[in-house]
Formats: sequence, structure tokens, C-alpha cells
Amino acid sequence: MNREEKNKQNVEQEDNKTMPFGRDNYLWVIIGLAFLLIGFLLMIGGGSDDPDVFNDAIFNFRRLTLAPILVLIGFGIQIYAIMKKPKNK
Repeated sequence: MNREEKNKQNVEQEDNKTMPFGRDNYLWVIIGLAFLLIGFLLMIGGGSDDPDVFNDAIFNFRRLTLAPILVLIGFGIQIYAIMKKPKNK
């Protein structure tokens, strides 16, 4: 292999070292993580101060409906962020 062929290979390798995700992908990842964080934070709590007293707060709308929907939306956004093709400049 001569020097010119090695230089061509080095240039081709440098061209292939592009980032797999673009700025938009990372922005969508952050948005998805925010949805996941909010969803999981809405699920916590509901404990009782007295273990002999049952607390009905664990069966409210926020914990049974809203929080799981936000978590599923967050996972959907994460999948979209990974599958989205970055814009070429």
C-alpha cells in the first residue's frame, strides 16, 4: 500500500466519524426524560402515617391514570428520539 492509498483511507475513516444523533434527537431525549420523571414523581406517595389506617389516596386519578399515561408518552418520545433521522447539513 502506498502513501496515497493510506491517505485516502484515513480521509474516508474521518468522514465516517459523524455523530449518530443530531441536536434535535438529544432535545427529544431530554423532553422524553422530563415526561418520565414527571410521571414517576406523580406515582409516588400515598402512604399512611398510621399503619393501622387504610389510606384511599392510592386509588386516585393522579396515580392510577395520569401518571402511567405520562410515563407511556415519555417512553414513546424516547423511541421517537432514537428512531428520528438527524438532519444533514
